[in-house]
Amino acid sequence: MPAIRRLPETLVNRIAAGEVVERPASALKELVENAIDSGAGRIAVSIAEGGLARIEVTDDGCGMTPAEMSLALERHATSKLPDDAIEQVSTLGFRGEALPSIASVARLTLESRVRGAEQGWKRVVDHGTLAEEGPAALPPGTRVRVEQLFAKIPARRKFLRTARSEYAACLDVVRRLAMARPDIGFTLDHGDRRILGLQPGDALESRVAQIVARDLAQNGVSIALERGAMRLTGIAGLPTYNRGVADHQYLFVNGRPVKDRLLAGAVRGAYADMLARDRHAVLALFLALPAEDVDVNVHPAKTEVRFRDAASVRGFIVSGLRQALATGDRRSAQAPDAGAMARWQTEPVQAEPAPALRSIFQGRDWTAAPSPTLRDGGLRWTGQDSHQTLAAPQGRAEMAADLPAEVAEYPLGIARGQVAKTYIVAEAADGLVIVDQHAAHERLVLERLRAAGAGEKVAGSQALLMPEVVEMDEPACDLLEESSARFAEYGLAIERFGPGAMLVRAMPAALKGADPESLLADLADDLARHGESLLLGERIEHVLATMACHGSVRAGRALSVTEMNALLREMEQTPRSGQCNHGRPTWVKLSMDDVEKLFGRH
Repeated sequence: MPAIRRLPETLVNRIAAGEVVERPASALKELVENAIDSGAGRIAVSIAEGGLARIEVTDDGCGMTPAEMSLALERHATSKLPDDAIEQVSTLGFRGEALPSIASVARLTLESRVRGAEQGWKRVVDHGTLAEEGPAALPPGTRVRVEQLFAKIPARRKFLRTARSEYAACLDVVRRLAMARPDIGFTLDHGDRRILGLQPGDALESRVAQIVARDLAQNGVSIALERGAMRLTGIAGLPTYNRGVADHQYLFVNGRPVKDRLLAGAVRGAYADMLARDRHAVLALFLALPAEDVDVNVHPAKTEVRFRDAASVRGFIVSGLRQALATGDRRSAQAPDAGAMARWQTEPVQAEPAPALRSIFQGRDWTAAPSPTLRDGGLRWTGQDSHQTLAAPQGRAEMAADLPAEVAEYPLGIARGQVAKTYIVAEAADGLVIVDQHAAHERLVLERLRAAGAGEKVAGSQALLMPEVVEMDEPACDLLEESSARFAEYGLAIERFGPGAMLVRAMPAALKGADPESLLADLADDLARHGESLLLGERIEHVLATMACHGSVRAGRALSVTEMNALLREMEQTPRSGQCNHGRPTWVKLSMDDVEKLFGRH
């Protein structure tokens, strides 16, 4: 049998580095977090070749003495845990592994100076070996430079991606950390280019908008909610302001950027009936809760967390997001499509008619004065019939009337007509409003079903003629039995039938024809993953949305002006009316300034 031996310190550090330092962005994350924990007011980051050649982080924090620098390069040495209460950690770093792990797989230069000291100190560690030590000239604070990452570990080096991919990962790290601390100024240089320049003291919404997208501020709602000791802040994009991938969802727990499946699932649940399945919300959420209610010591990278009461956290985020969106979601991402506006504005000015009209006026002398016979109502036009060349008009306008005095109270204005039996055209006090009648009414019907209590009716119970026995493993049966009372609220009646089986007596009426075995398997998996199953409720919501779609005004139906105005008034009073059940906008507004620009008045 091989002898048991203690691994050398350099090998231990390399093993730890395999968890902490996966790529340049991992090392950069640890260094910036250390700078934040030092109390810095400004942090400057400089990288070369995506971090493959060089990473440098400079801060104006508290700095370190030479003795502290020496200790900081040893494993499990940290200033961030004054006692043994690891569950009370409030800093980003706390494990004491980052610097020695990085120094074991790269050439690390650590320079620091405490305030009041005459000079700073420098230590250079080359792949785990002290290479240089001595005085250094720098202002108070700390500067860390990482070079030759994995140069002596070719097996790790070859798994790194291209410089462009590594740069994107580094940029994402700095963005997330800068978003979490708007009180700190950040700069990021890549080679000779300044990528980010953020001033300290920004408001949270302003910092998020600068980093994510500047138009998020106009197409999002602010969030500031509390429930007990939990607090949720941030900004959430309107459902109509979405992306095809989820890389614009920034989630933070107690100021720490995380990538947590529970939180991502809560975001999907909150936007469930407002986004198409292949679209993703744009948001930045900051969750604050007592340190003892969240475990950040799950993985050395510290991007995963575990909650003491996961179901409560998920429920708080889902309800909080829905509540925030209900206050501002009568809006939609209203800016007209730039391409469509360009086509409006580039209508050519011609000295002769457009090709579609040319056949009507063939043979006419365009240099001659207009023929008086064309204005003579007593003469019959003998030219070619226009309906043979031009498409039939699709619009249907009503007699124009003066705007009522209360028009200012109607954000969506007064209906003026209908186009293509699909779009309602309305005049508001500040512009022109176009409404998709089917998309708008689809949302109104869904909200009406909920408000009128149709949800309980749809979620009614349908007793099975013969109760069905579903065999499952014992832990899954335990989870389902604990939640059976909640499932009964949705019409699913189940009870324990021995150690490894559940008896299904009734199914939700809205899930008529569903397979009980598949349903219970999905619910058990959901319970095991999140601690509380929202799957059944989400399925009921999906059925309600389907009913709303089929029960709404269809495109192609002619509406009277009274019906149009009634639809507009109900939209103004209905939550989430700015988007349909699939995340598309229900209306857009063209301001009077834009209308006048189309005609060259501005």
